[in-house]
Amino acid sequence: MANITHVASAGEKQDASKPRALFRQPMALQWFEDGQLRKRSEEERQAGRFELFLDLLYVAILANFAENFAEHVTGDGLVKYILIFVPAWHVWSDLREIMNSFYNDDLAQRCLILWIMALLVVYGNNATLVDKDIGALRSTVGAYMVARLSAMTAHLVYSFSSYHHRAQQRLWVAMSFFGLLLYIPLFVEGISLRGKVAVAWVAIIVEECIWFFTYSPVAKRLLNAKFTTAADIPHEIDRFAAFFIIVLGEFLYRIVVGSPAAIGFNLGLMRAIWTLVIAFCLNWLYVHGDGSLKMVHPLRHSIHHAFLWIFLHTPLVASLLAGGHAAANSASSKEYHHEEIWLLGAGLGTGLICMWALASLGACGDDMGTLILPKFARLALRPIVGIIFICIPLAHDLSITSIISIIMALMVLVVIWENITSLQRGAKFWESWEGTEYPKSNDHVDSGEKLEA
Repeated sequence: MANITHVASAGEKQDASKPRALFRQPMALQWFEDGQLRKRSEEERQAGRFELFLDLLYVAILANFAENFAEHVTGDGLVKYILIFVPAWHVWSDLREIMNSFYNDDLAQRCLILWIMALLVVYGNNATLVDKDIGALRSTVGAYMVARLSAMTAHLVYSFSSYHHRAQQRLWVAMSFFGLLLYIPLFVEGISLRGKVAVAWVAIIVEECIWFFTYSPVAKRLLNAKFTTAADIPHEIDRFAAFFIIVLGEFLYRIVVGSPAAIGFNLGLMRAIWTLVIAFCLNWLYVHGDGSLKMVHPLRHSIHHAFLWIFLHTPLVASLLAGGHAAANSASSKEYHHEEIWLLGAGLGTGLICMWALASLGACGDDMGTLILPKFARLALRPIVGIIFICIPLAHDLSITSIISIIMALMVLVVIWENITSLQRGAKFWESWEGTEYPKSNDHVDSGEKLEA
């Protein structure tokens, strides 16, 4: 792992006496110089307030996508869901990367966030109608293209203000611009819907490949650049966790809004509580990771593990969003269609398998025998239970109450299993309480004297 050097040269110091400016010079916050990681500040960053404000809009956008998919649980509906979800994810990722590398919270960055949020409002309102109206399709694609062009413009401008990411930034801007041109056929009314679907698939795959290539070791070698990009890993982890929380909100929103499980205690209320427990367990497992005492996060493990960890979040959040919507609908649904059961099982099952893959990517730094079970055994229930979820719609005789109860019970089982098997050997079930009595006056004086010493 590369050594980390804190950089505060004369030309890069932030002068506290310098007058504040509405528009500040964007400077790279971290970078690699000849393979050595350098950071402008050692302070651990968290998501900015305006980044969290952006996330609020995604709560509504994702809920709209999930509801539309739940109404059309077909092969065509799944394709549309993926094709409108992934571009929205790309826009969020663009802003995440800008804020990760160049965050300065000046007027320009705040206006950029507001501008892209306005475009996302256009996108979110029209995306679910792309297969029904050419005007909606054009509005959706146009809003997406302008949002990505805005991010490209920001990166291009920042490449002049700071040399640290310049080579890869300009490579990404150039390749992404040509990749964005692939969406132009979607504006043409004469092309069939199936043809446009094929164009959209190609464009999305090309955009993914461009991103992976631009920030890969291959591109760094071809560019032969002394200075290359680096990520603020705690901020990256924080942002992905925030988006995961947004998705879990889909489990909770619909079990309360509109009072779907009123009045008193009833089966609908029980299903709502079980849905809450399922979401809570998913959050628990995401935070728990692989349960290691000394875990090397995939973003720190290797570039390949880092890329795979980032990529897996796309199917993870997409599947849990759909499954969460179906689970929450059970609170109010007296009649639960079989298509919705498939959406519920496949969504939660795929999400749990993705969470198993994410947890498996990290490296366990614990010595053999430190914990009760090794890593592969601790995580073994995730794919097994995930497959059970996917297959549960095959049990045609089960009611929706039984299905939600089974899913909840299996999720709780996974959480209990992983937490117990992640304990150190010889761990106690209950920790003895100490220091519960008020200190005696002499003890208080002695402890105060020790602190002063």
